[in-house]
Amino acid sequence: MKKILAILLAATMLLALAACGTAADTATEPPADETAPASEAPASEAPADEGDAAETYVVGICQQMTHVALDAATQGFKDALAEILSADAVTYSEGNAGGEQPNCVTIVDGLVSEGVDLILANATWPLQAAAAATGDIPILGTSITDYATALNLDGWTGTVGGNISGTSDLAPLDQQAEMIQELFPDAANIGLLYCSGEPNSVYQIETIRGYLEDMGYTCEAYAFTDVNDLSSVTQTACDNSDVIYIPTDNTAAGNAETIANVVLAAGVPVVAGERGSGCGVATLSIDYYELGYTTGEMAAKILTGEADVSTMAVEYAPTVTKMYNAANCEALGLTMPEDYVAIEG
Repeated sequence: MKKILAILLAATMLLALAACGTAADTATEPPADETAPASEAPASEAPADEGDAAETYVVGICQQMTHVALDAATQGFKDALAEILSADAVTYSEGNAGGEQPNCVTIVDGLVSEGVDLILANATWPLQAAAAATGDIPILGTSITDYATALNLDGWTGTVGGNISGTSDLAPLDQQAEMIQELFPDAANIGLLYCSGEPNSVYQIETIRGYLEDMGYTCEAYAFTDVNDLSSVTQTACDNSDVIYIPTDNTAAGNAETIANVVLAAGVPVVAGERGSGCGVATLSIDYYELGYTTGEMAAKILTGEADVSTMAVEYAPTVTKMYNAANCEALGLTMPEDYVAIEG
């Protein structure tokens, strides 16, 4: 009897252990419908559709100084990009050098450090700073008279090459000389007033001097270094000239009132290279807004990959207009020909 009871007890314990093991195994197996397939990622980690986000660009702008012509070029540039790429497609990192060449270097170096997609160099000093700062980021100049002079290039063919192109604000210098001859046929001495620190001004003075001397005028160049000697140099030019010519010179344009105070008091008329120079009586001028807009069209092609900056030829303003400053003409008792347009604003 004892042996039979022992056998029955042992059998009971074995059955209990088997039942526990089966329960444990069942508890560790998750229900089939709660297991996520290995090939599916959670919804929050699904890759985004690359086509949903529009392409955006950061454009750096360095402008030499605040001036009506340069301001118009910058605005035209922005408007072109807004119309072609949309206003939301481009953000700007801007700096105005305030007419100080070292500031151009600082501004451009900052743009390069930011890694902008393109740089607009508005006027000669920003272009020179940008060219020295980077050979990789596309650079477009505007309000540049002569790229060969600004960048010290030999064998100019119309294309800078490398990472630089842009637009030129050069109005035909032979036609500007003809304007002086048309308005002042009895003049003998022409004073050529410009800033010696602006290479493009030097180029214009040397070029127009040849045209004027071929017409029989006697020409004398009067170079000022900055605003500190501007009044005295202008006065010397007035003392020795029947007419003064001023090219598209940024320093002169930025200090036009200083020049006007001297020349109007002396009774000497000024023919200027662009209409933003408030000291002149007449100009053969381009539209700087239009010039900037053309530059913006070039920028859009570069940013979208439609064009390669290294092969883009420098473009010029499509039209020039004979214009006059009514207030200055009245002050000097001058009447302009009927085909001249009054400068507004």
